[in-house]
Amino acid sequence: MKKTIKLLDLDCGHCADKIQNAVKKIDGVTSVSVNFLGQKMVLEAPDDQFDAVLAEAKALIKQIEPDVTVKA
Repeated sequence: MKKTIKLLDLDCGHCADKIQNAVKKIDGVTSVSVNFLGQKMVLEAPDDQFDAVLAEAKALIKQIEPDVTVKA
């Protein structure tokens, strides 16, 4: 499954890179791309793992950039 997730209030290109690199390491992630200017993340993972991967990604994003709101 591939889904675009909004990252509201993402205000730092370096933070976008940190988020992308962290989410990329989550077990089950097929691909991830964080677009700073578009304030979005395209996340791809197997259908049966997607919800768990997304939950872990949300937790990581909150650790890296607490002010970002994730809208899946």
